Amino acid sequence: MRALLQRTTVARVRVAGAPVGEVGAGLVILLGVGPDDDEAVADALARRVTELRIFDDDAGRTNLSLIDVGGAVLVVSQFTLYADTRRGRRPGFTGAAAPELAERLYLRFSAAVRALGVVVATGRFGAVMEVELVNDGPFTIWLDTADR
Repeated sequence: MRALLQRTTVARVRVAGAPVGEVGAGLVILLGVGPDDDEAVADALARRVTELRIFDDDAGRTNLSLIDVGGAVLVVSQFTLYADTRRGRRPGFTGAAAPELAERLYLRFSAAVRALGVVVATGRFGAVMEVELVNDGPFTIWLDTADR
């Protein structure tokens, strides 16, 4: 799985102009699923995301986790995180999971984060979405479970 985490003060997602998810302070997570990913990978990534110390403490150091600060998460499915741009001018997406697997693991990841006590909002899988956020910092982290 690949996840792009953006620390945010507020974020929302709309489909066809209608709001489908919104959070206050916390994270926007753009989530891509690979063909070899499974439930264990989704669960492990959920724990990693919620425990990652990327929020400021009183001294201004990034010593606090999402759980520590009581932050929320907006999870948005993003198969384009698996774009292959090595050839030509049009990206290929054959490295992304099939939609059935991707949706199942996207929902599993969101549920696993929620089970860890975090408020979770989501986009709509497979939809064209408008994602709006205020990037706090800016602070953006790239996670790829294949790198572990």
